Amino acid sequence: MTAAIQMPTHFAGATSRTVPSRTVTSRPVPSRTVTSRPVGVATTHLRLTRRGRAVITTLAAVPLVIGAFLFAMNGGGAVATGSSEHTQFSYVTVHSGQSLWSIAEKIAPSADPRDVIADIVSLNQLQSAVVTPGQRIAIPSQYGGGR
Repeated sequence: MTAAIQMPTHFAGATSRTVPSRTVTSRPVPSRTVTSRPVGVATTHLRLTRRGRAVITTLAAVPLVIGAFLFAMNGGGAVATGSSEHTQFSYVTVHSGQSLWSIAEKIAPSADPRDVIADIVSLNQLQSAVVTPGQRIAIPSQYGGGR
């Protein structure tokens, strides 16, 4: 498309002349979709990096781990019942030269002494099977007969 452009003639003594124009091609302008949003409300896009995701995951996981740990520590506890049964134990005082083996053979001659010793150690919360003279030991009711 060639068109002549006329120059302004506002200068004194100027003559008008025509200048050939260049061909101009226009590019298509992409159309934008205008969305309506309330005035004064800015839209922000949250970008979460790998480090940010790790922090958020850790913050969410910490209470869960603490809760699981507390449940594991307290969840397996025994529940006390309302009945108050009094268990009576018979007691034996250890004499010089006696051991748990000799006491186990004396109080339960028909039972295996190793089982009786294990029950005595467990009931009295002893660190080992060593006893000293004068020590008072509770005997389990299944062997002592509740005397």
